[in-house]
Amino acid sequence: MRTLFLVIGIIALLIGLIWTGQGAGLIQWPAESFMINQSQWMWYGASTAFGGLLLILVSRKV
Repeated sequence: MRTLFLVIGIIALLIGLIWTGQGAGLIQWPAESFMINQSQWMWYGASTAFGGLLLILVSRKV
């Protein structure tokens, strides 16, 4: 269970950071993405990254 939480946490953290970067317009890849420069995706990404970070922390305590 510990390994599962860690793997899912890392994936969620990375995806959240990418979504945040795309929403902020810092990551322009892929060019046709509907998430680029859309502020709601900054919040979705930040919350996903936070959830991933929590899963990583939980995996270290289990």
